[in-house]
Amino acid sequence: MQADHSETDDAPVRIERDGAVARLVLNRPKAGNAIGLSLASALHRAAITVGDDPDVRCVVMTGAGRLFCAGGDLSEIMGAGEGRASHLSALVGTLNLAVARLAAMEKPLLCIVNGPAAGAGMSLAIAGDVVIAAQSAHFTAAYGAIGLTPDGGMSWTLPRLVGLRAAQRIVFENRRIGADEAAAIGLVTEAVADDELAEVAAARAQALADAPSRAWGAARGLLYAGMQNDLSTQLELELRSIAQAGAGAEASEGIGAFMEKRKADYRSV
Repeated sequence: MQADHSETDDAPVRIERDGAVARLVLNRPKAGNAIGLSLASALHRAAITVGDDPDVRCVVMTGAGRLFCAGGDLSEIMGAGEGRASHLSALVGTLNLAVARLAAMEKPLLCIVNGPAAGAGMSLAIAGDVVIAAQSAHFTAAYGAIGLTPDGGMSWTLPRLVGLRAAQRIVFENRRIGADEAAAIGLVTEAVADDELAEVAAARAQALADAPSRAWGAARGLLYAGMQNDLSTQLELELRSIAQAGAGAEASEGIGAFMEKRKADYRSV
């Protein structure tokens, strides 16, 4: 796997490429990958870069070092002094742009939670279409402990994943959720042993990259839209989407492969 030539080892977010898979690595390991303005800006730029690259078929997000992400950079926030509210607005506004770009891209997002995730770090960790957590990882909302409220999309994503009651308990009680419990309640897709994480992540990323990426992107949009549309609206969206997909090269390849009893090669279309 090669780092993008435009990135340096000390960039707050590294872009690494492995064929059709792009990895976004939160890269402040000495600070627990805490999110300051520079990291939020870098994540936004990286999301645009990989989202707009037609050669990227799967995006992976993970953290460097022991933690996935410790949340917001409290030292930076407190350092703003009386300008704290303005700084938080700039920081969270920039992070929101990154989250929105990751959600809008027409390719799957695989989050590999290599260690603890707290606050906005938890928001990023659970934002993936597929989320694989190391056994040593755990998740904490953390906001109530420091007098803040959720950001990074947590108040939207969390109740949709685990239900309102469970989300309330996680946020209000500041409960630490271990990897196994996270998998059991649907917060993550799967929990795996730490020494198996890299292998499982690589295999899952390649499987997603081999999938019909345009259909995957459309299905991704449908799933998000279905959380807020009524049934009749969603049925119409599904109709339009499947008709458009059916006219495309991916459907020709997929249906043809099924009829011919062979494996579909979606990378060729």
